[in-house]
Amino acid sequence: MFIHDDFLLQNKHAQELYHGYAKMLPIIDYHCHLKAKEIAEDRRFHNMTELWLEGDHYKWRAMRALGIEEKYITGDATDIEKFQEWAKVVPHCIGNPLYHWTHLELKRYFGVDDLLNEKTWKFVWDHCNKQLLEEEFSARALILKSNVEWIGTTDDPLDNLVHHKKINEDPSFSVKVIPSFRPDAVIEINDGYFLEYVRKLGEVTGIPIENYKQLLEAIESRVHDFHEIGCQAADHGLESMTYVESDFYEVSTLFQKRRDGFILSHEEEQKYKTFTLHFLGCLYHSFGWIMQLHIGSVRNANKKMFRKIGSNTGYDSINDFFMAKPLNDFLNALDEVDQLPKTIIYTLNPSYNYIVASAIGNFQSEGIQGKIQFGAAWWFNDHRDGIVRHLKDLSNVGILSTFIGMVTDSRSFLSYVRHEYFRRILCNLFGSWIEEGIAPKDYDLLGEIVQNVCYFNAKKYFDH
Repeated sequence: MFIHDDFLLQNKHAQELYHGYAKMLPIIDYHCHLKAKEIAEDRRFHNMTELWLEGDHYKWRAMRALGIEEKYITGDATDIEKFQEWAKVVPHCIGNPLYHWTHLELKRYFGVDDLLNEKTWKFVWDHCNKQLLEEEFSARALILKSNVEWIGTTDDPLDNLVHHKKINEDPSFSVKVIPSFRPDAVIEINDGYFLEYVRKLGEVTGIPIENYKQLLEAIESRVHDFHEIGCQAADHGLESMTYVESDFYEVSTLFQKRRDGFILSHEEEQKYKTFTLHFLGCLYHSFGWIMQLHIGSVRNANKKMFRKIGSNTGYDSINDFFMAKPLNDFLNALDEVDQLPKTIIYTLNPSYNYIVASAIGNFQSEGIQGKIQFGAAWWFNDHRDGIVRHLKDLSNVGILSTFIGMVTDSRSFLSYVRHEYFRRILCNLFGSWIEEGIAPKDYDLLGEIVQNVCYFNAKKYFDH
């Protein structure tokens, strides 16, 4: 079997740490893109294409790289045709985490040991689809099967949160599903959708947004609403980190300029973003929330395909920019007024790992373990090499034992194997350190660190 008990565990020390300390821990998935609606309604999946390929831009990119026609990816081909085309691609994914994830998911959820390819696709399709008819393959059942304790979804400020309310009020489902506030649309002031979004935000909050002060009032109103549902975190997707000082009067003028239909200059845009992010950071601190910053993506690079099939379809990539000074300046501005919330900083560009790992050390706080976090290896980095690099860079510059662990960052109910993947890689790294004499052969010491990183640190960080 390709997926066996000691998969990725390359020595006896790694095996002892994984099987003895990490394997059975529950999962805290504090950042993902699952839809609360699908959890609230306990969605059933008609076939593997719905469950496995729908919305998965990782797989879509791989299929495009092999020259698969778009109709088999996001187009009007039948579900069985799409699955067959994906199966043709899988053998070519060796070296990509998709190959590991694919076979972990088939093994863990469906008991399939066969490698997926052109020869086995029909067996896998029929075998898995038959199981999808059973009760234990609904959305909620898959979450429970994965040993998930609680989930942090990612939610727009316009969301009425009705599905989160429904989940919270259902005593039959033990897993906590908590919204995370994602106000990217009010940050991206030069985006073509900005003015329409502001109008909709005014409608949702009942606040006519005619000036910047009213925009901030509307945002704060939605933060109150999210907080009442149990929200504990906000999340920001930033193409780059910015810090250009301004004041309320100047930013109010810039907001009015944009309302009048003008596009702001680069410097004006940076001033608006800086001031608004600072306001939000202070707001999060007042509510005891955690601020997440996902920094460094180039979004929707292929404009033709963006116009054709929209965003989050596999046309994003890694950005490069100045990081160190604006990141430190932003954190410092919040810290100077004692309004710096717990913060998780993710970098999509791994060349900035040391920058983030060193910056977080500047703003740790007395009485809060790991207040500022170097977020998990993310998106283009959540493969074996990227995870190891992240763990090593954090441990070289900071304190690995306070790290709050992995996230799925996924839209799929099968992606919880990424936590297993991470845990195996972590234990194998520690096992290799024992073999090399870098770490002592002290399973109690290393096992405690493994358990904290995989579960207990996140549980404490999010007060669960």
